[in-house]
Amino acid sequence: MNALRSIIRTRGLVQAYGPKIVLRGIDLDVPPGASGLLGPNGAGKSSFLRSILGLVPIREGRAEVLGLDSQRDALAIRRRIGLVPESDCLVPGMNAVEMTAYCGQLVGMARDDALERAHQVLYYVGLGEARYRDLGGYSQGMKQRLKLAQALVHDPDLLLLDEPTNGMDPPGREAILELIRDVSRNKGLHVILSTHLLPDVEETCDQVIVLHEGRVAETRPVAKSIIEAGRVFDVAGRGDFDRLRQLLMDAGHSVEDRDDGLRVTLNGALGVEPILQVAESMGEELELRHLVEAGHSLQDSFMEAVR
Repeated sequence: MNALRSIIRTRGLVQAYGPKIVLRGIDLDVPPGASGLLGPNGAGKSSFLRSILGLVPIREGRAEVLGLDSQRDALAIRRRIGLVPESDCLVPGMNAVEMTAYCGQLVGMARDDALERAHQVLYYVGLGEARYRDLGGYSQGMKQRLKLAQALVHDPDLLLLDEPTNGMDPPGREAILELIRDVSRNKGLHVILSTHLLPDVEETCDQVIVLHEGRVAETRPVAKSIIEAGRVFDVAGRGDFDRLRQLLMDAGHSVEDRDDGLRVTLNGALGVEPILQVAESMGEELELRHLVEAGHSLQDSFMEAVR
């Protein structure tokens, strides 16, 4: 799977339910690794996942997953992916071992192999001691771990997670995120994380895809959204800020206008000294009243994209 340039590839993907168009000509190449799928409610995230898995017919265009056509090879794709759905999908009266082994059998594993593997993945996700308990007594965090175990039981190539930390307390959330990081970075699985929680993407993903109103608003590496500390500063005050902007840009730095001043991203330098040197050279033309380090978070990028 490492030879694939794109784990998901779409061209002109249009999806509609009756007259309502929900995906509008999406052209997308998702690289190997862990990707976050972000977007406001109604942006088309769930429709996108259903379309690429062949769960609903595509209105126009095409989609490939792991090099397979989503419409022609839908069953083959589903054998190679693990899905952690947002809603619970547990069978009352079963315990975790039975449920996980059953999911393995559904994708073609022999019963004994599925049972052996079920024990392994349940220990991996932290449910080893609770694997024989009735599922009716599971907490929300335990249910999320169980859904992850079910998705991993057949050793998939691609893991799709839909809001995997919904309703979890902070320790449980961090435990799930640590498991996602481990399967992606140490176990060699590709991951698509669909969520509305931007910190989850920052902590687990290599790149982010933002959907808005059925279109791709932005794709970018997560690392570019978390700018190195000591390089980004907000500057405000009185005086000739047009000249300050130009002098900083002439020095090779990036400058963007803010409502109350400038945001400066230093090029190859750390600390405020380059900004102070330029300001000092302007003398009485400029009076600095505000100079603080600014983080350019994933939330900043997300809000810019959906605007």
